[in-house]
Amino acid sequence: MSNVITNTVFLVLALGCLPALAQPRGAVVTSCAACHGEDGIAREADVPHLAGQNEAYMLNQMTNFRNGSRRHPEMRIMARELGPQDIRDIIAYYAALPAR
Repeated sequence: MSNVITNTVFLVLALGCLPALAQPRGAVVTSCAACHGEDGIAREADVPHLAGQNEAYMLNQMTNFRNGSRRHPEMRIMARELGPQDIRDIIAYYAALPAR
């Protein structure tokens, strides 16, 4: 019985932390938000929404932008200016947002 209570408390606390995980992480997210939106919903039709996107997919795309195997002039510049931790933070931020 105590395991059920412990697990329930842990689950409630973990779910309560989800909004904190989706807090912007400084200037790097702000620069992404200019096109992709702080809420992960792009305002332009030719810019993809990132809210709730799969983390592995976003990492693969950012890697491809960085190494030039996916061509997009603006994203290549953005991706090359970001460090690995910045990229992980951005991906975690947008993946944690609710998809719409």
